[in-house]
Amino acid sequence: MNNNNNGEVRVRFAPSPTGFVHIGSLRTALFNYLFAKHSGGKNILRIEDTDQTRKVEGAVENLIRVMGKLGIEFDEGPVQGGDFGPYYQSQRLDFYKKYCDELLAKGSAYYAFETSHELDEMRKLQQLEGRQTMYDRRARDLSEDEVQENLKKGLPYVIRLKVPLNEEIRFNDLIKGTIRIETNIIDDQILLKSDGFPTYHLANVVDDHLMKITHIIRGEEWVTSVPKHIIIYNALGWEVPEMAHVPLILNSDKSKLSKRQGDVAVEDFLQKGYLKETLTNFIAFLGWNPGEGEEQEFFSMEELIKKFTLEKVQSSGAVFNVDKLNWMNNEYIKNYDPDKLTELALPYFSKAGIEISNTERIKKILSLVRVYLNKLEDIPDNISFLERKEIEPDNDNLKEILNSESSKKVFEKLSEKISLLDELNPENYKTAVSEVQKDTGLKGKELFKPIRIALTGSENGPELPLIAEILGKDKVLDLLKRWF
Repeated sequence: MNNNNNGEVRVRFAPSPTGFVHIGSLRTALFNYLFAKHSGGKNILRIEDTDQTRKVEGAVENLIRVMGKLGIEFDEGPVQGGDFGPYYQSQRLDFYKKYCDELLAKGSAYYAFETSHELDEMRKLQQLEGRQTMYDRRARDLSEDEVQENLKKGLPYVIRLKVPLNEEIRFNDLIKGTIRIETNIIDDQILLKSDGFPTYHLANVVDDHLMKITHIIRGEEWVTSVPKHIIIYNALGWEVPEMAHVPLILNSDKSKLSKRQGDVAVEDFLQKGYLKETLTNFIAFLGWNPGEGEEQEFFSMEELIKKFTLEKVQSSGAVFNVDKLNWMNNEYIKNYDPDKLTELALPYFSKAGIEISNTERIKKILSLVRVYLNKLEDIPDNISFLERKEIEPDNDNLKEILNSESSKKVFEKLSEKISLLDELNPENYKTAVSEVQKDTGLKGKELFKPIRIALTGSENGPELPLIAEILGKDKVLDLLKRWF
């Protein structure tokens, strides 16, 4: 670990601004945040925008907005500033040039002048021969005179890492344990591209050192890059931070989570009405758990911070189970503060064509259906009967029930009782139904099922007294009178 921080933990989340926020990126950001806060350290946001061809306008602002919405805070970054900026890699090019020159001077890097065509031919030949496709190091031993001559000619060049040969690189990953890699299979990685921009490998090492990062927590797809980074750290005489590579997130079929199999953008989940508390809770459990004997499943951010350690992060892949996510979100919705839930739900009511100026009515409707919601996007489907002028039963069996003589008798008697009321509320509705039961001798399903179907078009759903109150006296009478 870097020892120049007075023992302070410093971690970074370093995304590329290439579009939406991937679920995997959210998990990485969350683990960094939880680890920093648990350790009393600092959480830094650094934007890796050196690949200008992939940069998407507005992506950084969107990322910061999404992280803020989910409660993931940064101590330093593009918004907050800090002592180790700039926090955009595209504004740090002088740093990369400086340390690339140092690597060249030490003989740890070299100029390479191959054209794209030459590199393509090299790869094709390696594939034909069944060899690993990697740079064949042909420019590695160019003399100083040859290099200078090429530079004078103005030939385009890149600068490559001079990987030591016939060595073994060993490092301890805090999640995966000891990892060993032979240097002969490590590519002489490009450090500085022909456009003067650094690659991920150079920029990351330089920035992590200069920003005094003590722990690098990122996805396991970067494990194979670590040996290259260690070579750069060693060449520059810098201390290597602790490394922790979190497991892949998998689909239910154990394939890597991808857009082809469903949503992977955090924005999509938020738009569909997954609560922020659900997302942070669920995402935290993708590869982490609080330990054996711990039965608690619902954690606030404060509780996650208190419990989170890298020792409890698994090394094997974590399955993204949508059914589990829906169950968890339903539990959060059922127990959410009614006023806050109403505020969050208003756009979904508006989408369903419900007038939202009367928030008390909205709150009542929400109390009626919240138990059935896996996500707030489900609201329109669950309340559609409230706005229909006519209720059409789901199937012919239900129509048969509505058209039976006993049902007609129930509708007629209930209409008589309700007509006498000034307004309909749960209490006087129950009284009216109780009187209908006495008058007709019908009870149980014979009594309640026809009423539910007439008012909602379905045989299952929320409590009838509450439905009746929300529909109101006139609407209930209209719906009942249609069937007798």
